[in-house]
Amino acid sequence: MDQSELDLRELLYILRRRLWLILLIPVVAAATAGAISIYVLSPVYSASTTLWVIKDNTGGQVSYNDVLMNQNLTKTYAEVAKSRSVLSGAIKALHLQATTVERLQTKLTVTAVRDTQILSFSIEDQDPALAANLADAVAESFQREIVGFMKVDNVKIVDHALVPVSPVKPRPVMNTAIAGVLGLMLAIGLAFLLEFMDTSVKSEEDVARHIGLPVLGTIPVIDGKAPEHVRRQARSVQSKTVVEK
Repeated sequence: MDQSELDLRELLYILRRRLWLILLIPVVAAATAGAISIYVLSPVYSASTTLWVIKDNTGGQVSYNDVLMNQNLTKTYAEVAKSRSVLSGAIKALHLQATTVERLQTKLTVTAVRDTQILSFSIEDQDPALAANLADAVAESFQREIVGFMKVDNVKIVDHALVPVSPVKPRPVMNTAIAGVLGLMLAIGLAFLLEFMDTSVKSEEDVARHIGLPVLGTIPVIDGKAPEHVRRQARSVQSKTVVEK
């Protein structure tokens, strides 16, 4: 028999012996992750405002070089949008005394859409209405501040934020699936570890596998409920596994 076939049978034997463990751990992990996602973690909502970086040209004509320049500006503007001056202006506009600039920075994500002149400001918060208001406030504060920085009014708001109706986090289905997969990997690893540490012989298969000799027969263990003549016959025979020598 091919050695690879023997190795495969050995692996399948180990997995079969620890099947209860391989089934239990993923189920417990998935159920725990799902319960935490649904009943423990608070929902988080995301609202976005989009802006367009344009050339301030009274003639109304925009050249290809102007477009390239504005695309490069969006990367710089994305960093300016996270500055203290922009965020503090948004906080003052909404009269959010309890919100700090540092806390708002953790909620804000500024994305420069690739190969475009579009900037996207996204705010995540547990309050959907506040997320939308903050996204618009940051965009408007950025509009005001960029005029002072660049001395040109070349940023326009394309879409104001809408109040989100569905949370973006947590994701119970995804969290449950990830926990189940990780639990399965952990269970398989633990099954092989336990098998490696277990040196006891529990069955005929263990005898044949460890000693390398085929099992010819076994003597069953007779409990107290068996008839007397069966128990006497069993006691007269040495209770051991007979192997071919």
